[in-house]
Amino acid sequence: MNLFPEMISNMAIKHPVLEDASVSLFLKREDLIHPFVSGNKYRKLKYNLQQAKVEGKDVLLTYGGAFSNHIAAVASAGKMFNLKTIGIIRGEELADKPLNSTLRYAEACGMQLHFVSREAYRLKETPEEIHLLRNVFGDFYRIPEGGTNALAVNGCKEIITEKDKEFDYLAVSVGTGGTMAGIIEASDETQEVIGFSALKGTFQLSEIKKYTSKNNFMLTDRYCFGGYSKVTPELIQFINLFKKNTNILLDPVYTGKMIFGIIAMVERGYFKKNSRILAVHTGGLQGIPGMNVKLEKKNLPQIIV
Repeated sequence: MNLFPEMISNMAIKHPVLEDASVSLFLKREDLIHPFVSGNKYRKLKYNLQQAKVEGKDVLLTYGGAFSNHIAAVASAGKMFNLKTIGIIRGEELADKPLNSTLRYAEACGMQLHFVSREAYRLKETPEEIHLLRNVFGDFYRIPEGGTNALAVNGCKEIITEKDKEFDYLAVSVGTGGTMAGIIEASDETQEVIGFSALKGTFQLSEIKKYTSKNNFMLTDRYCFGGYSKVTPELIQFINLFKKNTNILLDPVYTGKMIFGIIAMVERGYFKKNSRILAVHTGGLQGIPGMNVKLEKKNLPQIIV
């Protein structure tokens, strides 16, 4: 089951830091697949949707936070393929507040939103909690938070083509670790895969190692800017300047931090002269309006779209 044509280009990125270091950077435009089911979300859902069809399931249930790209992607895919969707949303207090842009979109696509406490959300992988959900919603095809499972990793392997194995480094932003695991599996052993954690810590290593036995990778949280969904004026300025110079929009949670990290590592001399880097733009742009609302409330610079 192909959602959209898979014609993804690698775009050369110009930056004075890259030129001074004689390092080449290309960006794989996975964000262009679809406005909502874009990048790694498309890759993760591709084979899960096929499996749901095989099992005869017409209801998808998944999990996410208030600004989750994954929630928006599942809702959008459900609408396209006439599947019912249920979103288990972290934070029961959100039920009494106006929906943000992400949740409004999900609901407009027909997703049934179910808000749960943070305590219940932490137990979402337990058999007891899953059983409770089946009592409430009946039968469904369950997709984990962030979409990561073996089928998702298989989809993410397809991000990297044979031509991409000409690069010395492959770079990707990391949330749950599934996308990185797929890229590692698809990589050549001579390549180094660099993961930029969007969250504080590198706990995703345990998840990554479930799906690959290769060790040609490293994971860093040095450029997470304090943690998930946390940003600084420096990061926003970087994203806006990158957009101005390249006409490519980066999201502030994942790809913005990754590209910032790559440029910083080039400045530090991490990459050898004449190295060729391929970074994956995993999408996530739907969350920018919600982030701009948060930035406006804090009187901080906003992302220019």
